[in-house]
Amino acid sequence: MTETNQSPVTEFVLLGLSNSQELQPFLFVIFSLFYLAILLGNFLIILTVISDSRLHTPMYFLLANLSFIDICVASFATPKMIADFLVAHKTVSFEACLAQIFFVHLFAGGEMVLLVSMAYDRYVAICKPLHYLTIMNWRVCVTLVLVPWCVGFIHTTSQLAFTVNLSFCGPNQVDSFFCDLPLVTKLACIDTYVVSLLIVADSGFLSMSSFLLLVVSYTVILITVRNHSSAGMAKARSTLTAHITVVTLFFGPCIFIYVWPLSGYSVDKVLAVLYTIFTSILNPVIYTLRNKEVKTAMLKLKSRYLKPGQISAVIRNILFLETK
Repeated sequence: MTETNQSPVTEFVLLGLSNSQELQPFLFVIFSLFYLAILLGNFLIILTVISDSRLHTPMYFLLANLSFIDICVASFATPKMIADFLVAHKTVSFEACLAQIFFVHLFAGGEMVLLVSMAYDRYVAICKPLHYLTIMNWRVCVTLVLVPWCVGFIHTTSQLAFTVNLSFCGPNQVDSFFCDLPLVTKLACIDTYVVSLLIVADSGFLSMSSFLLLVVSYTVILITVRNHSSAGMAKARSTLTAHITVVTLFFGPCIFIYVWPLSGYSVDKVLAVLYTIFTSILNPVIYTLRNKEVKTAMLKLKSRYLKPGQISAVIRNILFLETK
C-alpha cells in the first residue's frame, strides 16, 4: 500500500464529534453505553435465533445475519471514537484510515443488499405463501446472505480504488470521528472533482438501486396486505412496519451523505452517527418489541440460563473461591 502511494502524509487527525473538552467525558460515557447496548442487543438476537428451533426459518435466519452486520457496522469505528474521547490528539494512520474506508463501505453496502434480501423474503411469504417453503429453501437463504457480502466487497473495492493512489501532501484534518471517503478525498493535493463524481456515482447507484427495489417490493407487499384482512395479514403488517422503519432509518442518512453530499460537515457527522450507531441500536429494539415470537423465545432463553437463584449461586461460588 505504501508503495502505491508516495504521500508525505502518514496520519490523519480526526476532529471527532465535538471540540469541547468539557463534553468529552460525557460523550465517552454515552457512546460507551450505546456500543454496549449494540453488542448485547444484537448478540442476544443471534443467540435467540440459534437456540430456539421455532426460529429456524428464513426470516429469522436473515434477521440474525442483519444483527451480525449491525455489529460490524458499529464496530469499524465506534471503539476508536470512544477511545479518542480520552485523548487530546486524535490521530489515525494512513493505513488505518484506508481500512476504515474499506470496512464502512463493505458493511454498509452489504447491509443495503441484505435489507433487499429481507424484503424479498417477506414478498415471497406474503404474496406467494403456498410456495414459500419451496422458493425459500436452504440454498436460496444462503445465497441471499452471500450476495450482500459479495456486493459489499465489490463496492468497497471500487471505492478504495479511487482513494489509494491519491496524493496527500497538505491538510490532514478529517472533520469526523472516522475516515469518511468524501471528507478524505477533499484533502488530496490534486483536483478531486472527477474522483468525487465517481464516488457519488458508485455509492449513489448502490444506494438508490437498493432503495428503489425496496420501495417496489414493499409497495407490492402493502397492496397485497391491504386486500386481505386475515389474522396472518395483521401479523404481516406488523412485520412490514418494522422492516420499513429500519429501511428508512438506514437509507435516509446514507442517501443524504453519499448521493447528495452536503457542505455542512456538522450535519454529515450527525447523519454518520445515525447510520453507524443508532440504527444498530434500534434494529434489535424494533424487531423484538414488535415480534411476539422473538420475545417468547427470549423469555424461554432467560428461563433456561437464568433460573431463580442461579445468579446468586454463581456469586456465592465466586466469593467462596476468593476466600478459600
